[in-house]
Formats: sequence, structure tokens, C-alpha cells
Amino acid sequence: MDVADNIRRVREVVAEAAARSGRSPADVRLMAVTKTVDDDRIAAAVLAHVDIIGENYVQEAKRKFETLGKACEWHLIGRLQTNKAKYAVRLFDMIHSVDRLELAAEIDRRAREAGLVMKVLIEINVAGEETKSGVPLADAVKLVRAVAPLPNLSVRGLMTMPPWFDDPEEARPCFRALRELRDRIEAERIPGVEMRDLSMGMTGDYGVAVEEGATIVRIGRGIFGERGTV
Repeated sequence: MDVADNIRRVREVVAEAAARSGRSPADVRLMAVTKTVDDDRIAAAVLAHVDIIGENYVQEAKRKFETLGKACEWHLIGRLQTNKAKYAVRLFDMIHSVDRLELAAEIDRRAREAGLVMKVLIEINVAGEETKSGVPLADAVKLVRAVAPLPNLSVRGLMTMPPWFDDPEEARPCFRALRELRDRIEAERIPGVEMRDLSMGMTGDYGVAVEEGATIVRIGRGIFGERGTV
């Protein structure tokens, strides 16, 4: 399975979906999700000009980063434990999984110690699934207001992971709800908050996500194949 060919196909789907919704494909960034993917295939994705490498775990990312270097941005998309924040702020360009004030405060503290401002997305559990991380939709604006004053943390948007559906159209209400939440937060003009990004859409549903406003799509299987395959 050729990684570069897969990336071209993904970009074609993104371009078609963007056109259907009156958007430019340039407004959508492609993240290659590299959980359990070997280094050679990640390097092939970088050579094929993916915009972002997305990792779920700090330790796995650290090892890969030492091998592959900083050829593109690295984003953390998995749940972050507070005791790993000191490593995360030095490894990643953005953290997608901020879902509680305690975690935001620890990222802020560790970023201040490192002398940087950490870009973050607020993770929203749009569907209210008990098995998934994310702040409930009803509490999202309250969390954004609480996080906004932290000086070494920059809120850049929202992230969600909808339930799995066989039909991607069934995920559309979740993506639409995230976009509408983004619009509500933008309208409040909270100091220090920029709603630039909507991180939503994976291999099974990213076309719909782009139609609903995604600016970052997170693609693993669509680039690298099923986990464990070559």
C-alpha cells in the first residue's frame, strides 16, 4: 500500500468536499495519525507533504520525534495525563485534548517553565458518550472562559470525536454541533481565544467533516492502512 498514493486520494476527497461547501481545500490541514505506525511509513507520509503528525501517547511520540525530527508539526490528539504535561509542551506544537481546567492549568505552568505559549484545542464530547473524553457540550463555553486567562496557553479552537457510524452522514449532526459551538464562542469575543481550528473527521467520515467546517482532519487508516498491515 503506497502511502503517497493514499495521501493523494485523501486530498482529492478533501478538495471535493471543500468545493461542495464553498470552501478552499487550502483551509483544511491533513493530519497523519501515526499510532503504532512504523518510522519508515511515517517518513513516507512526511515526504508526501502531510501537514501534521498526530500522536496519541507522549512516550511513543518522544521516541518517534527523536528518530524523525521536526519536518512538520506534531500534535497530541490522545488523552493527556497531568504528569505528562511537562514533556508534552516540549514535544508538541498543539494539544487537541484539553477537557478540564486542572489539565489546562498544568499545561500553562509547564509551558511557562519552558518559556513558551502552548496552542491547545478544547476537546468536546458532543454526543455525551461515557467512554470518551471531552467536556460535555453544555459545559464547553464555561471551560473556555476559565481557560482563556492562562497566559502561557492559547486556545485555538475545538476538537471532537463522534460515535462510530457505518454511514458517515450519521456523524454530520456532531460535526455541525461543533461548528455551531465554535460560532457561539466566537460571538462572545473572549479575550485570548481564537476559534481558528475545528479538529474533526477521521478516515470513515472526513468528507462530511470538511463539508461542516473541519480545518484539521485526522487520518490514520486512510493513509497507512489497517493497523498491523504493510
